[in-house]
Amino acid sequence: MLLARLRRGARVPPPWCELAVGGLWAVSAVHWVYGPLAARWLPVLLGLGWLAVAAAAVDLRHRRLPDALTLPALPAALVLLAPLGGQAVLRGMLGAVVLAGVHAAIHFAAPRAMGAGDVKLAGPLGAVLAASSWPAVPLGAVVAALLTALVATLGVTVGLLARGDALPHGPSMLAAGWLVVAGAAAG
Repeated sequence: MLLARLRRGARVPPPWCELAVGGLWAVSAVHWVYGPLAARWLPVLLGLGWLAVAAAAVDLRHRRLPDALTLPALPAALVLLAPLGGQAVLRGMLGAVVLAGVHAAIHFAAPRAMGAGDVKLAGPLGAVLAASSWPAVPLGAVVAALLTALVATLGVTVGLLARGDALPHGPSMLAAGWLVVAGAAAG
């Protein structure tokens, strides 16, 4: 319902988003209760999980990442990083600049390869990745690229996509970001 209310919103039939958020939140909680995840990382994973589902749902249905999700995500990420300490917030700010800068360079060099929404999404993802560790930033970017390439290859192989079809990169960025942050935060 929230996605439908956004400016240029998206209608995603229930219960897909609700089930996906609930699943990611359950995995995060189990990772915290029974695993090595520190309690101070739990809000970061919960927030990132919500953003991942909401933004991916819109990107998959409408091939765009709405500003109403991507622009407030960076300040929200930095607020969620605050309990981790000043160093984590500083790394988060620097990571946001680095990853958004790299994505912006790709967008300007090859606009068809990466949309402006992906550039805006790179900021909050860079923040949480860098806060978890500096090596997580390039790892998240590489995993995202590999996921997109895998989906494209499978799509062409099974006939769902033709060569050269546009494929949203946001869902891969979000999935990679969540997985890398969950792993790095636990380690």
